[in-house]
Amino acid sequence: MTHVSVAIAYTSGYGHTRELANSVADGASAVNGTDVDLVDVATISGEGWNTLNNADAIVFGTPTYMGSASGAFHTFAEATSKPWLARSWQDKLAAGFTNSGSMSGDKLHTLQYLSLLAAQHGMHWISLGLLPGWNTTVATEHDDNRLGFYLGAGAQSWNDQGPDAVHHADLSTARHLGGRVAEAAHIYASGRRSVERAA
Repeated sequence: MTHVSVAIAYTSGYGHTRELANSVADGASAVNGTDVDLVDVATISGEGWNTLNNADAIVFGTPTYMGSASGAFHTFAEATSKPWLARSWQDKLAAGFTNSGSMSGDKLHTLQYLSLLAAQHGMHWISLGLLPGWNTTVATEHDDNRLGFYLGAGAQSWNDQGPDAVHHADLSTARHLGGRVAEAAHIYASGRRSVERAA
């Protein structure tokens, strides 16, 4: 059986995005043989950078503020110029999630930003892999992917409620993303080992 590591590189302004990060971690941990580490990039240390450099997959997470990732995440992204130059993350898997107060909140732009960051590092992006929910008269807000994103997991949290009120469907969607990334990491690692053995 393969053994892989998934790192969740996230930042959270008021705690809502941290709840999503925890759910991504839960989903990835549920896949046998997967080690999961959460790295708060707002306070990243040398150990945190080592965790990201050694991971098989990195899932990026940030709130959407003013139509893009948070300032703390942008600072982190700029600091990734060192692993970018060294190609330390080349061919790792990547995925992303974000949260905002509005149903749309321009979250798609944030997910596009995260996928572009991954592309600059030569990473392979893993999409959400879910059909949209809550888009028929018999669907409900309790469906996974209730906001209808494909590129990554998008969540909506009321501005006047705390992290304990993050919608359970959004947490479930985040768990799905974590599991999907972990499963893809196992497939990718197994394939790589097969190619190396055959070489």
